[in-house]
Amino acid sequence: MADVTDDEGLNWVAAIMGWLVPGLGHMWIGHVQRGIFAMVGILGLFLGGVLIGGVGVVDRKDNHLWFMAQAGAGPIAFAADWVNTAWVKSGSVGEMLDAPTPMVPRSTGAKVSSLRSVTSVHEIAILYCSMAGLMNVVVLLDALVRPRYQPPIARPAPVMP
Repeated sequence: MADVTDDEGLNWVAAIMGWLVPGLGHMWIGHVQRGIFAMVGILGLFLGGVLIGGVGVVDRKDNHLWFMAQAGAGPIAFAADWVNTAWVKSGSVGEMLDAPTPMVPRSTGAKVSSLRSVTSVHEIAILYCSMAGLMNVVVLLDALVRPRYQPPIARPAPVMP
């Protein structure tokens, strides 16, 4: 594998690969165990948030500030947003219900999917997915500056007189 670094020793290929698949950047530069730990932690946290609150917690339109943090997890965040927009919010999956507004509780203007989580469950799930994205940004920065793994050199055993 060619080591693609710039003059300052930054490994941009590892950072890009780590954004595409969390942990893959570390595996690319030879730190396989570190990459596996990062992958399990980040994807576990992101998928845990989706399992807790449903795919509706990743929403680029309604929660754009939270989505900026979630996007750090990579293409999985954009895929979850696409599933949310194309299937859940459009009514293709689940039933669309009337969404009451605080000022007019019996209003029938807005519709919301029956699959959308509510209250603190929704907020905690958004936080899980956002923390996964922010955690991956930290892992990306580590892969960007971490040198390629060099296996230890085997030294001959000392000869006893």
